[in-house]
Parts: sequence; C-alpha cells; structure tokens
Amino acid sequence: MHVILLGPPGAGTGTQGTILAQRLGVPKITTGDLLRDAIQKDNLLGRDAKRFMDRGELVPDKIILSLIKQQLVSPEAAKGIVMDSFPRTVRQAEAVNVMLMEQGERLKRVLLLDVPEEELVRRLLSRSAAEGRGDDTSELIQRRLHAYRESTAPLVGYYREMGILTIVSGTGTEEEITKRIEEVLGT
Repeated sequence: MHVILLGPPGAGTGTQGTILAQRLGVPKITTGDLLRDAIQKDNLLGRDAKRFMDRGELVPDKIILSLIKQQLVSPEAAKGIVMDSFPRTVRQAEAVNVMLMEQGERLKRVLLLDVPEEELVRRLLSRSAAEGRGDDTSELIQRRLHAYRESTAPLVGYYREMGILTIVSGTGTEEEITKRIEEVLGT
C-alpha cells in the first residue's frame, strides 16, 4: 500500500507516518532521512546532495527523485511505502506517480493532516522548548507555516483532482489520530 502523509510543520506526519509504516510493515520515507543516509554512505547522490546543502541551497529535484526511486524499487518497498511530507510540489508528485506506474503500482491514498494554526504554533513552541531550539520563535514558525501553505496548496489540489486526497483531523491524542487514519485506509 502506497500512502502519502501531508501536513504543515507540527501536524504530526512524522509520528503518524512511523506508526502507519510499522502497522503496514512497510518503510517510511522522508527526504531528510534519505539525504542523511546518502551523505553518511558517501555515495554519488550523497556527495552531490552535500554540495548543495553545504552551500545552504535546496537539493535539486533530480537528486531527491533519484533517492526516492531507489527506495521505491527496493525489496523493502515491495508491499508499499509511507511517504512523510513528500512530495512537496506538483512536479515531484507527477514524477512519483510515473515511478509507481513503471512498477505497475499506484498511490492508494494521500492523507492531509488538518490542524488549526493556533494548535500548530502551540505544538511547535512546545517542541522547541523541550528540545532547546531557540531558533523556533513565533515569527519563524509563522513564516514556515506561510511557506508551507503556499507551496502545498497546488499539491492538495492535484491530489484532490486525482480523487485520492482525504483530509484527516490531526487534533486529539496520538491514538485518536491514528484511529482516524486507520479508518480512512481500512486497516
């Protein structure tokens, strides 16, 4: 089962993605983890990605999509994958769809965790305090949320048009949110 979890910073896609991947017995893919792993392994894609990251630039889609493709064709992903907060653009979404079609697969569902902005800010400030991250101020959090909304709106429309987008309330306890996701997926 191939599933994508989308949501703004603080929505809980990381937590819910981990839970869902474990329950489905499939890998969870995040671009951050893939980049860190490639850099640690010091392979060609990792070295290429590191050059961009060292300059403070975004890693180009070509590198990101190559890393994603490696995961999608891996034996571990034979039963599916859970993608956490990826793709981030319609172009990336189209590329992922092509990769899956080449394997005779398709996305089952895209879940958008919906959390009110006040709750997101509260969660992020709380996480920042717990982790000692002084760089997560209210102002920076607002900028991140604004950037997310602008970049993700076309993606939400894209998946809605495909008929595979479901909005899931991301408020409540971890268990309540997990239960909602399981109900949507029929797991």
